[in-house]
Amino acid sequence: MSQFFHIHPDNPQLRLIKQAAQIIHGGGIIAVPTDSCYALVCHLDDKAAVERLRRIRGVDDKHHLTLLCRDLSEIALYARVDNRQYRMLKAATPGPYTVILEATKEVPRRLSHPSRKTIGLRVPENAITHALLEELGQPLLGTTLILPDEEEPLTDAEEIRARLEKLIDLVIDGGACSLVPTTVIDLTTDEPLLIRQGRGDAALFGL
Repeated sequence: MSQFFHIHPDNPQLRLIKQAAQIIHGGGIIAVPTDSCYALVCHLDDKAAVERLRRIRGVDDKHHLTLLCRDLSEIALYARVDNRQYRMLKAATPGPYTVILEATKEVPRRLSHPSRKTIGLRVPENAITHALLEELGQPLLGTTLILPDEEEPLTDAEEIRARLEKLIDLVIDGGACSLVPTTVIDLTTDEPLLIRQGRGDAALFGL
C-alpha cells in the first residue's frame, strides 16, 4: 500500500521531502509532479528499483529512462556536453525538455541505451522535485507516468494512488500537472533532432 503526501507546490514541507528521500534510499518508487507530467522516479543506483520501474511502465532497456538533475552542471557530470550543446541547454534549463546525450562513465552501463550508450537528461522546473533532488544530492532516475497500452499520462494524484497503490511506494500530491509530456531533443547528432514535440518550445534548439 503506497503512502500519500500532500506537499505544497511552492513551499515544500522539508519534513515530507526528507521522508520521501528516505523512501527513495530504501529502494522505493515514487510518483512526483514535474513541470510537465507526473513522473515515476527511483534511486539511480538501485538495480532492483530500476527493474520495477521498467515493469510498471512496460518498457525494455532500449527505452531511454531520464536522469532528473538539479542543474546544468550536474548534467555535465553524467553526459558529454560540448560548447554548442551547452549553449542550447543553458537556454532551455530548467524547463520541460528532455535531451538525449552521450553518457559518461558516471552513468551505470545498464541505464544507458544498450547500443548507442546514450541517456536522457532533464532539469525540471518544479519546486517539489527540485527540493527532493537537493535532499538526495544526486539525480533521480525517472520516466513519464504513462501506463502500458495507454497514450495519455496520469496527471491526478488521487487517480495515481487508486491505480498504482499496490505497485509503488509513495504518491506526492503537488497539485495537477500538465497533460503534455516533455519535448525530447536528441543532441548526439550534428544538428538537434526532434524526437517528441511536447510542452517545451523546440525553437530554443533551432527547430
